[in-house]
Amino acid sequence: MTEQTKHLDIGCGDNPRNPFSMDYLYGVDIQDLDQKKLSFEYKKDNVVLNKLPFPDSFFDSVSCFDFLEHVPRVLIEKNKSKFPFIELMNEIHRVLKNGGIFYGITPGYPKEEAFIDPTHVNFITFNTHKYFVAPKYKARMYGYTGSFQLCTRVRWVKLSQELEKNYFLKLLKGFFYFFLPRKRSHILWKFKAIKNL
Repeated sequence: MTEQTKHLDIGCGDNPRNPFSMDYLYGVDIQDLDQKKLSFEYKKDNVVLNKLPFPDSFFDSVSCFDFLEHVPRVLIEKNKSKFPFIELMNEIHRVLKNGGIFYGITPGYPKEEAFIDPTHVNFITFNTHKYFVAPKYKARMYGYTGSFQLCTRVRWVKLSQELEKNYFLKLLKGFFYFFLPRKRSHILWKFKAIKNL
């Protein structure tokens, strides 16, 4: 009997995403949601300030759709610097199984979508991922303890294309947006968690 797979969508709202069609879907968000109306496991939590409310190596995949840009890079608490973005990446690595996939889509600098929402405080560039993936793990100097490898190259995408559920339409949109690069406003990260270093 095969083990049931589990996916976590961070910042899920009432419409969590499950990009790899895992068997069980979990979501975490700061909002109050009516648990009786939900078709997925939901936990309310502020993951910017707290650890993810799940055990180690629990998920086969984790996603963040339009969420990372809301996570501050630095907070000052009691005259000490705290790095919530680094801590969240540590937590994502912690809850993923060895070989588990992190799938993140965020508006990228210098596109307008990165700045238009006044709650966007974390500006991701095309090279930000290098702080979290092999071989350099540049964020180690800030307390990063995770280990990820790139599954596919980091790339610019159009968010609506990535949300498309119909495979043929997704492919067609990808072809279309390839020739209209100005329409691609989001950066896609797809990392594999490495736990046996």
